[in-house]
Amino acid sequence: MACTTLLVGKKASYDGSTIVTRSEDAPTDIFDAKHFAVVQPEDQPKRYKAVISGCEFDLPENPMRYTHLPNNDLKDGIWGAAGINAANVAMTATETITSNARVQGIDPILVNHKDGKKEGGLGEEDFVTVVLPYIHSAREGVERLGQLLEEHGTYEMNGMAFQDVEEIWWLETIGGHHWMARRVPDDAYVVMPNQLGIDYFDFEDAYGEQKEFMCSADLKELTERYHLDLSMDPEAGFNPRLAYGSKADSDHLYNTPRAWMMLRHFNPRTYLWDGPEADFRPEDDDLPWAMVPECKITMEEIKWALSSHYQGTPYDCYGKYGESNQRGRYRPIGISRQNVTAYTQIRPYLPEAIRSLQWLSFGSNVFNAIVPFYTNVKTTPEYVAHPAKSVTTDSFYWINRIIAALCDAHYQKTDKYVGRYQEAVQAKGQALLAKYDAKFLAGQYSAAETEKLLEQANEEMADFLRKVTNQYLDKVLYATSCEMKNGYARSDN
Repeated sequence: MACTTLLVGKKASYDGSTIVTRSEDAPTDIFDAKHFAVVQPEDQPKRYKAVISGCEFDLPENPMRYTHLPNNDLKDGIWGAAGINAANVAMTATETITSNARVQGIDPILVNHKDGKKEGGLGEEDFVTVVLPYIHSAREGVERLGQLLEEHGTYEMNGMAFQDVEEIWWLETIGGHHWMARRVPDDAYVVMPNQLGIDYFDFEDAYGEQKEFMCSADLKELTERYHLDLSMDPEAGFNPRLAYGSKADSDHLYNTPRAWMMLRHFNPRTYLWDGPEADFRPEDDDLPWAMVPECKITMEEIKWALSSHYQGTPYDCYGKYGESNQRGRYRPIGISRQNVTAYTQIRPYLPEAIRSLQWLSFGSNVFNAIVPFYTNVKTTPEYVAHPAKSVTTDSFYWINRIIAALCDAHYQKTDKYVGRYQEAVQAKGQALLAKYDAKFLAGQYSAAETEKLLEQANEEMADFLRKVTNQYLDKVLYATSCEMKNGYARSDN
């Protein structure tokens, strides 16, 4: 699954929150409709069986309530994507990442290469369902998933984030049964564009105190036995990206430019990014995994980064200036086949009952807006929870797909409506959060009353969203209808 992930540590974010974001981008020629739902403990299965691989095992007792973003059509499994549980712990699963032939030869992923059939193991279909309801911290998430990977294996390369109010951990799979994880520095952000990304790892800490690093039990032994460490400078430390990752020609068109664009946006003056004297270029293999931003990062800035199509560069697929053979050269971050983008925010300055938010945008990020929802609820609004398998404007997913298709074909004519819509939705979201945060803090609410209050907030957000999105569609439809090629200036009146 093609995706883009952006992680923001608590000291790098605008309000001290930890923030995890990931766009779930479908493979070429595939669009998976999604919805926003809550799973209650009584609805969580006691025994799990994967649809794709057939992997089957018992789940722990006492699961917690959690949100997720399942497929509307469950024929290929749940694909929960991202969510937050009752303990205010979040995860996103998964960023498909890369590997190399050396790793695949040593610890193959669980796929029969003759027919492509999955030979057991867990994958993106499964991870949220079998991990999120059972963890009480980001660190516990790494530990549980690591145990499952070692026991059951995987048939794909994946990167996953775990988040609580204090920290974010990033885990990457290595081959079929191995993994490593690194804690995101509190004052930094991390960019992940479908590649194995961790560029420094400390085995001493991973096998000792595990303050910043964790890994599968025999990863160091495996690395040494099969001569995977390619570092020339021992003083620089171990670089997993060289050992376990890739730097193929396809990476340079599909993956690394996305990292370059995000780093360039958040650190425009730290390095020279453009021209013949650039410190880093779009196709460089040594782009930093984590950087301290030049200023604190807001939700709106994250949304812009995950919507990018290389604005301000020669590579903008909607560009009008510069060399035409450069436009669209690289895979955009905001791409047509985005199913959903989840932004999980855990706010340290508020009580646990209202601490967690799951911001959402459906469809192509270039043309949608981010919308905040409280997660300590029993139900989600029908507008975002509708599991419609076919086109309907009653579904927030489907209406975003319609709008994006219209706007993309007439970008210059509709861009003004896109910007106004995004500004209106994001401003309303901030206003409603301020309103309901204050309302909660001013009163005394039981657990049941809190759920009702937050569900009311979510419904108010959805009601506004339905109204303004319909208006957005109306404007875009009119503008694009006027651009139809079979139009003619003369009429019969």
